[in-house]
Amino acid sequence: MQRIAVFISGSGSNLQALINDCREGHINGDIVLVISNKKNAFGLQRAKDAKIKAIYEKDEAKIIELLQQLQVDVIVLAGYLAILSQDFTTKYANKIINIHPSLIPSFCGKGYYGKHVHQAVLDRGVKISGATVHFVNEVTDGGPIIMQETVPVFVDDDVEDLQKRVLEVEHKLLALALSLYCDGKIEIENGKVRIK
Repeated sequence: MQRIAVFISGSGSNLQALINDCREGHINGDIVLVISNKKNAFGLQRAKDAKIKAIYEKDEAKIIELLQQLQVDVIVLAGYLAILSQDFTTKYANKIINIHPSLIPSFCGKGYYGKHVHQAVLDRGVKISGATVHFVNEVTDGGPIIMQETVPVFVDDDVEDLQKRVLEVEHKLLALALSLYCDGKIEIENGKVRIK
């Protein structure tokens, strides 16, 4: 069983979906640590309610110490709004999974997070958006793509409408990708993900 750490910055709705899927046996893993870079993130309370070690921490050296102490196998960024250093991403190469609320390589990279992504999608007038799960490397939103799913964008959508539609896909997609990872079914060849 894989030992999972989840990094968050906000309400932790993706975290809650992962907690539920782990507890229901859909993911061959156990969430042993939740870290937030925001002291008042509601996701920390979700973790505490689920009896999971929950910590507010911004110092990467201290985070690495915790990950090593708890023998974490895989890190999931679930709405984590801090950029990890190249040292960190290199140390945990192909062991950090992120969920992004657009179809990478569109609407991603520096400045594209949270509602900013959905606003940019609406401003551009694209007809589909979605979510992408990818490995994290030193390039923001630049790691190998694990899986994607689309949602329609309607002409009268506002940011909240689109965010809600994408979030439903995010919950499902992140859990599926993590499940495949924990079952050893994801491999990387020439910078591309192959699912076995």
